[in-house]
Amino acid sequence: MHEAVILNTERRIQRTMEALRANNMEAYYVKTAAEVRPFVEQMIPEGAVVSNGGSVSLAETGVMDLLASGRYQYLDRSKVTGEELDALFRQVFSADWYLASTNAVTEAGELYNVDGTANRVAAMTFGPKNVLLVVGCNKIVKDIHAAARRVKEIAAPANTDRLNCKTPCAVTGTCADCHSPARICCTTTIHRYQRIPGRIKVLLVGEPLGF
Repeated sequence: MHEAVILNTERRIQRTMEALRANNMEAYYVKTAAEVRPFVEQMIPEGAVVSNGGSVSLAETGVMDLLASGRYQYLDRSKVTGEELDALFRQVFSADWYLASTNAVTEAGELYNVDGTANRVAAMTFGPKNVLLVVGCNKIVKDIHAAARRVKEIAAPANTDRLNCKTPCAVTGTCADCHSPARICCTTTIHRYQRIPGRIKVLLVGEPLGF
């Protein structure tokens, strides 16, 4: 990445961090993806009860491996299915830490997310004592309208491919506002302000992560 692009990206990140803090969310920054796992290790105390939402960003940065390392009491969604998975989704509300990413974060410090079953956005909104979101610089957008466009044109089609969902956007690459049984864009949330100061913590990364 050219130095001028890096400088402009860091300026944009700083503006977003200031806005997040004004919205009662904690904001942090690391320059590279390689710094994410050490940051998380320092942030979350050993033995804490932790869980996560589905996230390519967490996988790319080694955080998923960290959660499963034995350092924490890990509520691992990948180990269960059916009724056990439903029960785990509810157990997550009592976790000490919940980790995920966000579909988009605006320069006004708003978090924009779209979910299928809504377990991720539900946990981000209420329950776990701490929520830590790992967010690549590619997910910073100007405003809510740009956030919605990002989900329809980038995040949703890519996730339907990742999850092997048989939806129109998996074929065309753009949202059709479908009524498919496999639709993943069912619930939309916007976090504009956090009533509990610092409950939501956003780690912005100076490199692209996820989609």
